[in-house]
This record gives sequence, C-alpha cells and structure tokens, in this order.
Amino acid sequence: MKTKFILIAALSTLTFINGHAQSSKNSIAIANPSVVGMSSKPESVAKMLRLEFIKLNQYVVLDEFDMADVVKSNPEFQQNCLGQNCLMKLGNELKVDYVASGSFDLLGNKIAVTIKVIDVKNQSIFKSAVKEFDDQPQELQRMIEVTLKEMYGIPVPKDLNDRLIFKNELITSNNVGKINNSGPRIGYAGLMGSMHEFATRPESQGGLDIFPGLSMIGYQIEGQYVGTENFSALVEGIFNFNGLEQGLFLPSVTIMNGFRFGKSGWEFAFGPGFTLRKTSQGFFDTDGTFGDKGRYFSSSDWATYASDEYSDDPAYNTNGYFLSPQPNQINPNYEFSKNADARGDVSINTLFVFAFGRTFRAGALNIPVNVFYSSQRGGGMAGVNVGFNVQKSKTPINTRR
Repeated sequence: MKTKFILIAALSTLTFINGHAQSSKNSIAIANPSVVGMSSKPESVAKMLRLEFIKLNQYVVLDEFDMADVVKSNPEFQQNCLGQNCLMKLGNELKVDYVASGSFDLLGNKIAVTIKVIDVKNQSIFKSAVKEFDDQPQELQRMIEVTLKEMYGIPVPKDLNDRLIFKNELITSNNVGKINNSGPRIGYAGLMGSMHEFATRPESQGGLDIFPGLSMIGYQIEGQYVGTENFSALVEGIFNFNGLEQGLFLPSVTIMNGFRFGKSGWEFAFGPGFTLRKTSQGFFDTDGTFGDKGRYFSSSDWATYASDEYSDDPAYNTNGYFLSPQPNQINPNYEFSKNADARGDVSINTLFVFAFGRTFRAGALNIPVNVFYSSQRGGGMAGVNVGFNVQKSKTPINTRR
C-alpha cells in the first residue's frame, strides 16, 4: 500500500509540475506570412513557422484549427494581415500574448526572410529579425529555423548556416558578358629537335630541305565562358596553314583553354593540337656504317641498299633487312622506328601548345600578341604570332536580370 501511495503521489506531482510549466508559458499565434517569388503558399509557410516555434519550447503555439473560427469571422484576418495593427487585432481576438508573422521574398539570387513577433498586451514589436539566404526555396523551413534561433540567441550549427547563407559575391558590371571574338592570326616559328632535323634533311632522304622556320597564317575563333571586370576564361580554336612561303602546305588545328587577367589583358593559354604529317619506318645511320653519317634509311631505302650491297651475304639472305638485334645481323645497333618522311604515309600528329601574351585594345579592336611553344615527340617549335579581332557578340552573364 505504501508503494502504491508513493507512486500515485509522484505521478500527481509530475502532472502538477508539467501543467504549471505549460501554464507559465506565453501563448503565440502564427498569422499567414507574405510569400513573393516562390511557389510555396502562405498557409504552408505558416505551418513551417509553427513547427519551428514549437521546437523553441518557449511558447504555447496555437495551431490553425485553434485560430479557424476567429479568422473566418473577420475578412481582415483572412488575407494580407501583415501590418502591426492587424496582427494586434488578431491577437486580441485570439486572446494570446504574442502574434508572429513575416515575409519571404525572392530578390534576384537570394531569399530575404523577415520574421516579427508582436507583443499584443504592450502593442509593440517584441522581437524581429531579417536574414538573407541563398536561392534555395526548397530549404525554407531550415531558413526559418536559422532565423528564429538567431533571434532568440540559440546557437546555430555552423555547417547549416554556411550551406544556406547568401554569399555576397563581387559585383560584376552590367557591360561584362560572354564575349565571342574571331579574327585572323599570323606568326613565325623556329623548329627544334626532330622537326629541325626533318626540315634540314635532304629531299633524297625524305626531308624537306628548307630553312628550319615556318610562317603561319590562320584564323582564330574565341569564346569567353567566364567574364568579370578583372578575369576571363576562354576557349580558343586556331586553324593554321604553315610554311606557305617555302612552298609547303602544312595545316594544323589547335584547341586551347585560356585565362586573361586584369584590364591590361595579360593571358595564358594551353591545349592540344593536331596536324598531318608523313612518316615511314626507318633508321638513322648515326655511326656512318653504311655511308654518310646521320643518313636516314627508310625501309624501302634499306631494301634497295641492302639488295645491292649484301645480296650475297648470308645474314641478309637469312634475315632480310630487319635490323632488330639478332645473331649474324648486318648491324645489331640499329632498329626500325617511325620517323618523319615526306615520301611516307600520311598520319595524324598530336602536339601540345603553351602560349603567353597580352591583348592590346583600341575600342572594340583587340590586338593579341603571343609567344608560344608547340611540343611534340622528339621536338617542337617556338615562335610568336599576332592578330586582330573585333568583338562580334556579347551575351550577358546575369541571365536572370
């Protein structure tokens, strides 16, 4: 009996304490807020407000059913009851201590949340807060949570605030946009490494037998995919015809990604290139074993040479003209490999280009001047080119204006 009595007394005490705690809380009603520029309805946002006020555990929050009779009885409460006077009337009719409402506005690329709590008895604004968030309308309830917690001095998780907060980025001028520039280019480059050797090699050995430098004439297509007052990111396509002054026709295509800095127009670009070249399988007689030192033998050159010089040699008869190291081979130091040869088969050659320079401006006229290096297997070329282009079109970056 004593145990039962103690349990009953404890439960009664807890019930009394809980009821007293509830009765000590102030009551609050949530009016439909203003929602502009978003698909959410005021009734839905009001429910979110109620949920977050309940989570604060500081008020007895009336739900929409508690408010229904009063709201229906007065048309003034049914729509656009947003001002302080209307909210105080609503609070008096509902006999609550506080009334809360606010506004949720999509402004450009941000959402402005305003929440205010009216003290009905004192006829004044008890608390209010305004906060700007990133344009994430699906996260309205979390925005309400952050705003209310800050308004009532409750810590907000940093990661939640960082994900929702509006980033006040640098201003971009209205006349800055995505620019499409196109124009001709001319230049000159010196050849190095294997390209130098190929250019100066005699024609009888498959070379070009020219001065190791090439002129370039072509056309550049330029598009700007990021643009601000002090930085631009570009994609460039350059189509060139090289060596025309030496009777050659060497086409090339280069696709580059570029970055332009500051109003002075300094820029850096890089990207792959493609060209056509003729090649053959052969070897260079670096030791002068078969005549002139450094002579290039293509496979057909070697077949002719070997058949004339070694037709009676057992090694030649046994192994033909393959030069991979084998016993009794004519010269085990040489192996066939692919090399540039003007008499050979056409293939696609890849390269990589680096360029650095500056664009000079005169009104709408742009004059780019660049030094560049084009690298490929075994060699490359370095040079300078210059061009001009006129701004053909510009699309605004801020398409939401």
